[in-house]
Amino acid sequence: MGQEIEKTEFAPEDFALFHRHLQVETEMLWELERQGGLASSPPVAGLELEAWLVDQALRPAPINDRYLARLNDPLACPELARFNIELNVVPQPLRGDALSRLHRDLAELWQRAETIADELGARLLMIGILPTLQESDLSLANMSPLNRYRALNEQVLKLRGSPLHLEITGHEHLECCHDDVMLEAGTTSFQLHLQAPLDQAVALYNASLLASAATVAAGANSPYLFGKDLWAETRIPLFEQAVEIGGVGSAGSGPLKRVGFGTGYARRYLSEVFRENREHFPVLLPIVFQEPPERFAHLRLHNGTIWRWNRPLIGFDKDGVPHFRIEHRVIPSGPTLIDMIANAALYYGLTWNLSHEPIPIPFTQARDNFYQAARHGLDAHVVWTRERRWRLRHLLVDEFLPRARKGLEQLGAGGEGSFYLDLILERILAGQTGSQWQRRYIAAHGRDFVAMTRAYLAHQRQGQPVHTWKI
Repeated sequence: MGQEIEKTEFAPEDFALFHRHLQVETEMLWELERQGGLASSPPVAGLELEAWLVDQALRPAPINDRYLARLNDPLACPELARFNIELNVVPQPLRGDALSRLHRDLAELWQRAETIADELGARLLMIGILPTLQESDLSLANMSPLNRYRALNEQVLKLRGSPLHLEITGHEHLECCHDDVMLEAGTTSFQLHLQAPLDQAVALYNASLLASAATVAAGANSPYLFGKDLWAETRIPLFEQAVEIGGVGSAGSGPLKRVGFGTGYARRYLSEVFRENREHFPVLLPIVFQEPPERFAHLRLHNGTIWRWNRPLIGFDKDGVPHFRIEHRVIPSGPTLIDMIANAALYYGLTWNLSHEPIPIPFTQARDNFYQAARHGLDAHVVWTRERRWRLRHLLVDEFLPRARKGLEQLGAGGEGSFYLDLILERILAGQTGSQWQRRYIAAHGRDFVAMTRAYLAHQRQGQPVHTWKI
């Protein structure tokens, strides 16, 4: 979905032609994977950081067009809302000092990005959901002026056939109706990419599903939406309901959702997921490309409109050979750069370790663990091996962090990996994620979300990990 499109209105023949291309490319990918024709280079790590532009009053600042023109960096691009941006860094082979190189590159880009925001009288903030956000901010007037967003909104509304009904029950209850897809713009994330060697792609995808409960709980940073205290990571139910469209033959509901945890583990091939895309999800953007089928342009565009929390992607090596990449989407933006790199260390190490062992729990349990972790954070109770029930904070300390250390050692990144994983351990022992800090601030000072956001921004700019933040 990062690519721009030329048209926003489509005829039935556009959908028919797109489907034919999609059919050819999906079966080509299946055969290519089955025959071992995709790249099998060592794992590579990448990341995307989404952030908020806010004004002096800590309210959304819809200026990303002027901001990005001033920043003038090909690694920065607009998001759905005019008050959100995305920053990327050059991927790194996942070995040696990969984590510190990603940290350094992101810090250099972030520093320049902050400077430009300051010059425009704004501030740059990394947080899952902006605490000062109001529902009225999520209007079409604040949509980034790109054809792909306008077309996506029109197609989603056409399929849904009625306004969106948002309902989230957490510590408190939130219920409202919304007329467009802009609720999605209330969420920003820290997305991790893992280029997978072909012979480990299925195992790494399944391991990413297993690791999701740990990463969403340890990184939780989004407890509030529209002034309501909801989940530890409220991004999860918000995003899932923001583009609520079911599978083929279902306008507003159905067994398969465009945003969700998925339907099961991959069995033999990762291209099973792309076959599911073709068979079960209606096409939203039938753009026909003048590219050969081996570039998978239609398959990649269609996949970009299906938002699994762990999403397989197709990329290309510098010599043009396609490869699989796994996009881990469960972690929110923030609280600080060092916290996010620590979250990345947990994901990469844990996923790599789990991928080399038999799957320990059924898919349905991995899914339930994920939603329990998103709702309750470190206090969630989850089921792991031998159907044993754990408090997640204890499972992290006793099982997942040791596995993550071992995984990074297996990758040859264990030395510096221990530094970042120690930050996760200290966060757990202190019992203070970004989400918990926000709740503690409100408990101490009352529901002044502007004051809380100002204190959060001050801490973020100091750069110290969130478990050290004072209230």
